[in-house]
Amino acid sequence: MLQPDLERLPTSDELPDSDDTPVDNEEQNFVPNVLLFLLEYIWKQRQDWFFAVDMGIYHTTGANPRVPVIPDAFLSLGVERRKGGKARKSYVMWEEANIPPILTLEVVSQTPGGEYEEKMEIYARLGVLYYVVYNPLFWQRDGQLPFAVYKLVNGTYELQIGEPFWMPEVGLGIGRCPLVDDPLGREVLSWYDANGDRYISEAEAERQRAEAERQRAEAERQRAERLAERLRQLGEDI
Repeated sequence: MLQPDLERLPTSDELPDSDDTPVDNEEQNFVPNVLLFLLEYIWKQRQDWFFAVDMGIYHTTGANPRVPVIPDAFLSLGVERRKGGKARKSYVMWEEANIPPILTLEVVSQTPGGEYEEKMEIYARLGVLYYVVYNPLFWQRDGQLPFAVYKLVNGTYELQIGEPFWMPEVGLGIGRCPLVDDPLGREVLSWYDANGDRYISEAEAERQRAEAERQRAEAERQRAERLAERLRQLGEDI
C-alpha cells in the first residue's frame, strides 16, 4: 500500500468529527461513559491520557485517510489530556505522533458491526494492544463470549483468560460488575486494580466517607453516654 504524503494529509479542523450515525442501543453510549467518568476520577492527577467515546480515529493504514474507524470507546496513553489545552474533535493519528490507542472497546449491538472481523483487522493494523468486545445481549447469536479481551501478539489478536483482566501496560484491569445502587439492576464494565479490586467512583467514595463519619460520630455519642452513665453511678455511690 502506498503511504500518503504526510504534508498533504488534512488537519483535524478539516476532517468531519461525527458521522451522525445514531447508536444501536443504550449500552453503546452508557457503558463507555461509565468507564470514562470513573477514569476521570481515578486518574484525575494525570495529564498523559485520553479516553474518548464514539469518536473517530483517523489513520493512514487504510485506503483513505479521510475515512475514520469509530470505536465505541478507546484509550490512548502518552498523549495530551487536552490537546493544546482544547477538546479534540477527532483523534488524528498523524497529529498524535502516530500513537495508536492502547485499548479499544466495542459494544455489540443488534446490528452486527464487524466487531469480530473488519474492526478487529483495522485495530490490529493500527497496533492497538488490547481490544475489548462487550456483547451481553447477542453473544449466543454471534457464537462468542459476553465479555472478551484480546491482546495483540505478533500482529494477531489472541483471546485472553481471566476476569477482571489485568493489563500491565495500561496499569488497569477491566471486567464486568453490577452498577452500584442502580434501581434497574444494570451490568456495566469497570476498572480494577492489580489485586482485582474494583475502583470505586467519586460518588461511592463520598458515600463511604459519609458513612465512616456517621459511624465515628455514633461511636463518639455512645462513648459520651457511657461516660455520663459512669459519672451518674459514681454520684449515686457517694
